[in-house]
Amino acid sequence: MKKFKYLKITNAKKLRYIDNYFRKKLYIIFLPGFMSDIEGEKPKTLFKFAKKNKLGFLSLEYSGHGKSSGIFTKGNISVWSNDTKRVITKIVNKNNFILIGSSMGAWIALNQFKYFKSQIKGFVGIGSAPEFLTRLMWNKFPNKTKKELIKTGKILIKNGDYEYPITLQLIKDGKKNKVLNKKISTNIKVTMIHGQKDEVVPIIFSKHVLKIFSKADKKMVIIKNGDHSLSHQRPLGRIVKELDAIVKDIS
Repeated sequence: MKKFKYLKITNAKKLRYIDNYFRKKLYIIFLPGFMSDIEGEKPKTLFKFAKKNKLGFLSLEYSGHGKSSGIFTKGNISVWSNDTKRVITKIVNKNNFILIGSSMGAWIALNQFKYFKSQIKGFVGIGSAPEFLTRLMWNKFPNKTKKELIKTGKILIKNGDYEYPITLQLIKDGKKNKVLNKKISTNIKVTMIHGQKDEVVPIIFSKHVLKIFSKADKKMVIIKNGDHSLSHQRPLGRIVKELDAIVKDIS
């Protein structure tokens, strides 16, 4: 991987990113998931693909994620979507691009269509989790958990070996960022890739995403025995294959 860079937003805020700069070429933009950084296997694999095919590449860490500045618990979907918009505007500029969103990154990606609709030439979702804060968290929290969250403003959610701090402001902001009830009319290729054995986000979420694209060339890919992250060699190979097909269709 090339050296990571930082984009200064304000004196107190800087966002870490990695890019493969081309002034007038198609870009691949990878948006990572909740509490993820840009040092994982997916961004590494996609960066290599972009480099090999002489394409632009961009991936970033939202504020409070990875080595970007900011406190994670002060962030939310609105903040992270705005972070993404600012970095795309600065680095990708007027170039066309394909969006790839992993888990929460797919939600952030869907929020970018209102800003860059004419530049977005393809969209790939990996274990897509739009509106997960309401549909997978708040709506399924027991009353005791809801009361604790309302009273203290923050709770810790355990998922496997990880603990996620969930704030009340994050949940409230998630409710303001509904995307599954808004149609997107753009004639592009949209491919949703989901692990058959994803125990974090049900496959139905990827199917919901496909439904909001009214004019797109849509495809659903289910990875047999695949988990949520799809970061192993076989699913990564399939992701690259699907991305390559979109790139060839555009060019």
